[in-house]
Amino acid sequence: MNSGDTAFMLVSAALVMLMTPGLALFYGGMVRSKNVLATIMENFILLGVISVLWAIYGYSLAFGPDVGHFIGNLDYLGLHGVGLTPFKTYSATIPHQTFMIYQAMFAVITPALITGAFVERLKFSTFLVFMVLWFTIVYCPVAHWVWGDGGWLKDLGALDFAGGTVVHINAGIAALAAALVVGKRKGYGNHETFIPHNLPMTILGAALLWFGWFGFNAGSALAAGGLASSAFTATHLATAAATLAWVGVEWIVRGKPTTLGAASGAVAGLVAITPAAGFVGPMSAIIIGLVAGVVCYMAVLAKPKLGYDDSLDVVGVHCIGGIVGALCTGLFASTLVNPAGANGLFFGNPGQFVTQVIAVVVTLVYSFVISYILFKILDATMGLRVSTENEVRGLDISEHAEIGYSL
Repeated sequence: MNSGDTAFMLVSAALVMLMTPGLALFYGGMVRSKNVLATIMENFILLGVISVLWAIYGYSLAFGPDVGHFIGNLDYLGLHGVGLTPFKTYSATIPHQTFMIYQAMFAVITPALITGAFVERLKFSTFLVFMVLWFTIVYCPVAHWVWGDGGWLKDLGALDFAGGTVVHINAGIAALAAALVVGKRKGYGNHETFIPHNLPMTILGAALLWFGWFGFNAGSALAAGGLASSAFTATHLATAAATLAWVGVEWIVRGKPTTLGAASGAVAGLVAITPAAGFVGPMSAIIIGLVAGVVCYMAVLAKPKLGYDDSLDVVGVHCIGGIVGALCTGLFASTLVNPAGANGLFFGNPGQFVTQVIAVVVTLVYSFVISYILFKILDATMGLRVSTENEVRGLDISEHAEIGYSL
């Protein structure tokens, strides 16, 4: 066991934990003031819900001994056997428990991403039930496929350094299912204005996400060494490039650069570099960021024409950004950066791009279908939406008996 690696991983876990309240601020600033607390609550409460479920059974399902290349068994139920000695299957230099708690923070923020699609209209009780079911039936199996020992996508050779498929495509396509089943906010597309109530809060949230993402991506090296440094550098450069690309395209299309565009571009870059961070060099990272900034902006721009109400653009930023990142990994990955990875198409291995396409398509289909079914079942049993009266009043008052700001 290595004390330096352990310290690095504990700090990285803390950084990833900070991303969830960062996301809460990012989302909270973009909704109307009458829904700010409800939006923040949907994110913050998952730190409690998912962390406990992860310890009870989630970690075992995702990283336990393989069953049929699909799911882990329940050997680690209640963290049985997850102790303070290294578990060499995943990392030989840090305690097994450190690896577990680091992965717990990924499990928390992934379902939190989905909330941006249905803010301002979903019942809190239904939200909680959906998140428990989605975490169990969708997140844990997909995490096992991609990262778990024996997972079929891992064995196929799919590359996902820190969560392009497991986190962003997985959550992003579930957000599309949510938007389609839950339906539009009252007045959306009918001359009612839906503008962010506090963009400084959103910028602060984006900055916290950028900061925490270094733990997300560099920490996925699982050791304080050269690979962590490479992933850290790639993460920052891709994010910077995507910020510039989004603002630049927005300036051309709309005639004005916006702070919301800068924040959204940064997040798009963070998303896109996530699967590639430990496999690509600095110049490749910049290219990935530039592509993500342009493509994600165009995806968000297309939303009104497609007619669904993904409130905070989870699909355009996380799903599309995740796809861009996963596919670009199949283009730009290089064993010169990470000998444990593989070369991509541009480095002489077209088969890697095909593998990445398979991983993307499988994740999209599985997560969308299961998420859609879950929302339909919950709609028929519990009901998804608050009443029209409560939606007009705002969820802060109707769901939590609080207000974000005094008059």
